[in-house]
Amino acid sequence: MRKEDLAQLMEAVRAGKVSADAAVQRLENLPFEDLGFAKVDHHRTLRQGFAEVIFGKGKTPKQVAEIVRSMLRRDTQQNVLITRADQKIFAAVKRVSRAAKFHEVPGVIAIERNRKITGKGLICVVSAGTSDIPVAEEAVLTAQLMGNRVERLYDVGVAGIHRLLQHREALTKSRVIICVAGMEGALPSVVGGLVSAPVIAVPTSVGYGASFGGVAALLGMLNSCASNVTVVNIDNGFGAARVASCINHL
Repeated sequence: MRKEDLAQLMEAVRAGKVSADAAVQRLENLPFEDLGFAKVDHHRTLRQGFAEVIFGKGKTPKQVAEIVRSMLRRDTQQNVLITRADQKIFAAVKRVSRAAKFHEVPGVIAIERNRKITGKGLICVVSAGTSDIPVAEEAVLTAQLMGNRVERLYDVGVAGIHRLLQHREALTKSRVIICVAGMEGALPSVVGGLVSAPVIAVPTSVGYGASFGGVAALLGMLNSCASNVTVVNIDNGFGAARVASCINHL
């Protein structure tokens, strides 16, 4: 439930259009609804501006579908986002909502019911290489569903720095930049040195043996000499986009 929905409900009760009992019935599952295997946080939108996001990995298709059903029943306006999903989960969710769309590359399921842009500026998602695109796309779709204008800038890693420099205008006009890179994770430092905006670095698990599944990139980003760079966890495109959305809505 959004703040606007709660305000409208209270006004309807005051005006006598909705009974107190009916209002209580609509609010009875706040702050959460207990499904036994999950406690769905229907209060999340009211507190944080966006509904609870479902992490699909480790859940059965039936569990994800039931959580989605609960969310759709309680909020008719909010977008629904499921990360780390697969075709089996999508098939179950599709039976609950025909509006569900599966983005196979990042493994994201989106149910888009509100396309309103509420973010104040542009979020630019930059990837070092093509292999980093799945994580970058998770960030793009998350930011878009949270009401932001997003621009992609892919395959502009430091091995060919001229590819990045060609897009300086797009970088400098961005309010927030999400920078996704594997290998040694050098790209966020370069991007950070070119712009005044905050740069959220996302290390990926892309790389050869000594990259240690993204640990090398993570450590490189944490030790960045660009002071406007901050770092999220390995392959966490969702987390980067959530923070970028918060910044873009300030």
